[in-house]
Amino acid sequence: MQSESEERADFERGLATLERVGVRPLGFRSPDAELSERTLSLLEQHGFLYDSTLMTDDYRPFRPRVGDRVSRQEPLQRGRQARVWEFPMAFELDDWPHFQASFSPYRRGLSPPSAVLEIWQGEFDWMHGREGGGVLTVCLHPQVIGRGHRVAMLEQFVGHCRDAGATFERLGDVARRLPAPD
Repeated sequence: MQSESEERADFERGLATLERVGVRPLGFRSPDAELSERTLSLLEQHGFLYDSTLMTDDYRPFRPRVGDRVSRQEPLQRGRQARVWEFPMAFELDDWPHFQASFSPYRRGLSPPSAVLEIWQGEFDWMHGREGGGVLTVCLHPQVIGRGHRVAMLEQFVGHCRDAGATFERLGDVARRLPAPD
């Protein structure tokens, strides 16, 4: 685990690199879905609008808490509401665990695109039928989804969603429309 100064230095080095090529990110997703107790505060300090790392809801953006205190001796002490929005993600909607080879007994990898299409369409259909205004956050890695047969599956998925009336937006644009923090 990184120290606070190491995490801040890595974060700011990454932002500086992106800014040199003209990119100012509005959102963040942590590699392997791992946040430290400081990460959300770092996002706030650098003006991010959203994070998409946590898995505590299925389809509803929410404001995570910063500074919760948990101990075995006392009840949960709730922290403050973050100033960034959280767009929940799920490994089921991430191309990596489905398609990349894995030697873990918990992740199969190398799934056929038809199986992934069934999962993604099922997730979308459930949300669309029950969660009006929900946000389905799909995580795509160019080096994974970019294989020809997987791109064809993605086109089918997009068509399925579009046929049902879904709109496609960047999370930063959605976050801009949500209410500002209190």
